[in-house]
Amino acid sequence: MKEKAFLHNLITFCIFLLLLSPLTVQSQKKKKDRKEEATEIKKDTTDSKKGKKYDDLVKKGSVKKGLFNIIQVKTDVYFEIQDSLFKREFLVVNKLSQVPFQVNEAGLNKGMNYENKIISFYKDTIAKKVWVKSYVPKVSSPKEDAITQSVQNNFAESIIEVFDIETKNNDSSAVIIKVNKIFDGKQKSFNDVLSSIGFGGSVKSDLSYIESLKSFPKNIVVKSQLTTSISEGGPALSVTLGVTSNIILLDKAPMKPRFSDNRIGFFTEKHWYFADAQQAMLEKELITRWRLEPKKEDEERYLKGELVEPKKPIVYYIDPSTPKQWRKYIIDGVRDWQAAFEKAGFKNAVIAKEPTEKDLDFDIDDVRYSVITYAASPKSNAMGPSVVDPRSGEIIEADIIWWHNVMTSLQSWMRIQTGPIDPKARGNKFSDEHMGEAIRFVSSHEVGHTFGLKHNMGSSFAYDVESLRSKEFTAKMGGTAPSIMDYARYNYVAQPEDNVTVITPKIGEYDKYAIEWGYRWYSPNDNETTKLNAIIAKHQDDPIYFYGEQQENIIDPRSQSEDLGNDAVKASEYGLKNLKRVVDNILSWTYEKDQSYYETGKLYIGTIGQWQMYNRHVMNNIGGVYLNTTVHGDNKQSYIPVPAAMQKRATDYLAKNVITIPQWLFFNDILDKTNPLKDSPLGPYEYTPYTLSRELQYSIMYDLFSDDRLLRMTENELYQRNKTKDPVFTVNDLFKKMHQSVFAGTIANKSLSILERMTQKNYVDVLVVSTNKLFEKTDAKKALDIQQTLNMPHLCNYLDYAHMARNINQSSLKRVTEVTSDKKGELNKILQLLKTKKSTGDQSTQNHYRDLIQRIEKALNNTTF
Repeated sequence: MKEKAFLHNLITFCIFLLLLSPLTVQSQKKKKDRKEEATEIKKDTTDSKKGKKYDDLVKKGSVKKGLFNIIQVKTDVYFEIQDSLFKREFLVVNKLSQVPFQVNEAGLNKGMNYENKIISFYKDTIAKKVWVKSYVPKVSSPKEDAITQSVQNNFAESIIEVFDIETKNNDSSAVIIKVNKIFDGKQKSFNDVLSSIGFGGSVKSDLSYIESLKSFPKNIVVKSQLTTSISEGGPALSVTLGVTSNIILLDKAPMKPRFSDNRIGFFTEKHWYFADAQQAMLEKELITRWRLEPKKEDEERYLKGELVEPKKPIVYYIDPSTPKQWRKYIIDGVRDWQAAFEKAGFKNAVIAKEPTEKDLDFDIDDVRYSVITYAASPKSNAMGPSVVDPRSGEIIEADIIWWHNVMTSLQSWMRIQTGPIDPKARGNKFSDEHMGEAIRFVSSHEVGHTFGLKHNMGSSFAYDVESLRSKEFTAKMGGTAPSIMDYARYNYVAQPEDNVTVITPKIGEYDKYAIEWGYRWYSPNDNETTKLNAIIAKHQDDPIYFYGEQQENIIDPRSQSEDLGNDAVKASEYGLKNLKRVVDNILSWTYEKDQSYYETGKLYIGTIGQWQMYNRHVMNNIGGVYLNTTVHGDNKQSYIPVPAAMQKRATDYLAKNVITIPQWLFFNDILDKTNPLKDSPLGPYEYTPYTLSRELQYSIMYDLFSDDRLLRMTENELYQRNKTKDPVFTVNDLFKKMHQSVFAGTIANKSLSILERMTQKNYVDVLVVSTNKLFEKTDAKKALDIQQTLNMPHLCNYLDYAHMARNINQSSLKRVTEVTSDKKGELNKILQLLKTKKSTGDQSTQNHYRDLIQRIEKALNNTTF
C-alpha cells in the first residue's frame, strides 16, 4: 500500500511539473527580457552621456581638424584619435623655436632640432586607456622566418606614456584623450628638452604653458613655453624656452633604402638584419637621402636618359627674418645644385624661395617646410642637419641654421687668404656683392649636408698645387677643390702675379658624382647594387672622385681641413709668401680714422692662426698613412705610408718655419700699436708675442712627438723594410733632424738668443712630458688648450664621431714599445751634449744649459715603468 501511495504521489507531481513548465519558461523569458531591456536602457544612457560629453567638449572649446582633431577647452587640450591611426608609426620631432639671452650665448638657437623618436598609439578598451610605445627602428627580419619571433621579443617596444580615454566621438570611430601633460612640461615622455640640450633638471610647470596648436592632414604642431632655472655660481635665473613638437604620420611602407659605400661620403643610419639562412647577423648602413622619384608617366623617359621633373621636388624656404640683401645669394647657393641633380636625371629638383601669401600655413617650425633659418647670434657658424625617417634613411625635412655672425668668419678667411691677390678683400667692410658671393658658397656647402653629403676632406688633394696658380685651370675647374663639401676655402696658393680670379669654392665634379650615386632612380627590375658599383668603378682611378673621410686625429694627411693641393709643403710655402704680404699691410688694410686698433689686432691674430694651420698641414705628413677604402678585386693598397721624401721635406719645413720662429710674423711694427687680439666674454684678450710664439711652437712640438705618430713611423719601418726596398723615414731620422736644428747654436758654441733658448726648453719639456706623467697632467693639456684658442674659424664644425676615419689601434702598452726607448735615448743624447757645452756662450746661455741638465736628470731619475 505504501509503495502504491508513493507511486501515485510521484505521478501526480510529474503531471504538475508538466502543467507548470510553460508558465515557468514564459516567466523566465519575461525576466530575461526585462534584464536585457534594462541593459539596453543603461547602454542608451551611457551612450547618451558619452555623446553629451563629446558634444560638450566641442561646444565649449575650439576644434582644429587634421591628422588628430585637436579640441581645446580653455587651457585643456584633447586629441581625437581615429581608430585607423592606432598601431601606425609616428615621428616626434622637437625643435627650439625661441631662446633667451642665456641660451643664445651658449650656442643654442631657434630652429635647432634636438630630439626625435618613433611612437605608436595603442587603444586598450578594457582598461579604457591609450598606451604610447616607442622603439628603435633599426632591426629587420623576413616575416616568414622563424627568427622573426625572437626579433620581436628581443627588440620590443617600450611604453613611454599612458592616457585615460575621456570619451568617444559620436560614431565611436575615435577616442578622445587629454594631452596637456606631454606639452606643458609635466612629463618628459614626448619632449625632454632640458636633458637633450644638456641643461638637466626639470621644467617648472607653473611657469610653463601650451602656446599654440595646429593640425594638418599628416602632422600636428604644438608650441609650448617651458621654463626652468639655472644657477652657475650665482643666484638662480629663470630661463624660458620656446619649443615646438611636431607629430608626423609616417608612411606605412618606408622608402626603399640605399646601402652605403665607404668610397662615397653620405650620412647613414645603421640597421641590423636577421634571417634564418644567416650564419651571423648582417649589419648595414642606409644612406640618408630625399625620396626623389620620377612621376609614373615619366618613368620610361627617365630610364631612357631624358631629364624629367621629380614627383616631389626638394623645396627650401628662406626665413623671413633674413636680411634682404643676402636672400638672393642664399637662394643662388641652393639653386647651384641643379646641375648635380641633372646628373642624376632630374631637372628642377631643387627649389629655393621666399614664402609668399600663397603659403597660408607657412610656419618656420612646421616640419612640412625645410627652412634656412636666420639666427640673430654672436656665434659665427652655419650648419645643415636633417630630420630623417630612421626606418629607411629618408630625409623628411631639412633645418639649415644660419648664424648672423658667420660673415665674420668669411671676412677673416678672405682677407687673410686672398687679400694679397684681390683688392676687394682687404677692407674692414666688404661690399654687399663681395660678401654675397661668400654667402652663396656657404649656402651651397650647408645645403649639400641636407642632401645627405658628408664632408669630403680629401677632395682638395686632387689638384696639383701649381694648377692652383693657373688662371686657365682654376677658371675651367671652377674652384679650389672638386667638392664644395671639403673645407677647401679660398685660394691662398695663387700669387699676385698669377692673375687668378676664380678663388671661391664651387660645386665640383665629385659633388655631381655623389649626387648621381645617391639619387639616381632605378626600376624595381634593375639590379641596383650592380649599377651603383658600376658608377664607382667608372671613376675609381681618377683622384677628382676620391672621398677622404673627416678625421678627429689626422692619420691620412690628404684628408685635412682648410688645406689645398697635393703637396702640403709647397702649398704652405706659397701661403707663407702671401701671409708676409698680409702682415706688411695689416695696418693699412684696417685703418679707420679715430678708431681703435681692434680690427688690426683681430686680423693680426687671424694671420698667426693661418701660419699655425700651415704648420699642422705639413706636420701631419710625418708618420702619415694614406688610408684607401678598398674592395676585393680593385687591386688597390689599403695602407700606404707617406713617401719618405715627403716626410723629410715636411721636417725641413718645420725646422725652418717653426723651430726657427718667424720674426716677420711675431716681431714687427704692428706691435707698436697693438698685440694680437682674441675676443672673449670679458672683451678682447691680448697675447704678447713671446708668450704666443712659445705656446704655439710647444703645441706643434708636442703633437710632432706624440706617441701615436712615432708608433706609426715604427710600424711603417717594420712593414716597409720587410716588404719593399723603398726608402723609410724613421723615428731616429726625425729625432736627428730636429736635434740638429734645435741645438745648432749649441753645437757651434754660440751664445743663444732668447728665442733659441725658448725653443730648446720647449723641445726638452715635450720629451720630459712624454716620459713623466706628472708633467703631462699640466703642460700637455695647456698646449692643447692654447691651440684651441687660436683655431681659424670653421663652418658646421661638428664631427660625425660615429663615422670617422677607420680606427687603427697602435697605442696599446706604449710603455713596452720603441717609443719610450727613443724618447729616453734622445733625452740622454741632449744631456751628454749639454754637459760638454755647459760652459760655452754667455751667462744667460750657461744658466739655460744648467737648468736643462737638471730638468733632464730629474725626469730620467724619476721615471718609473
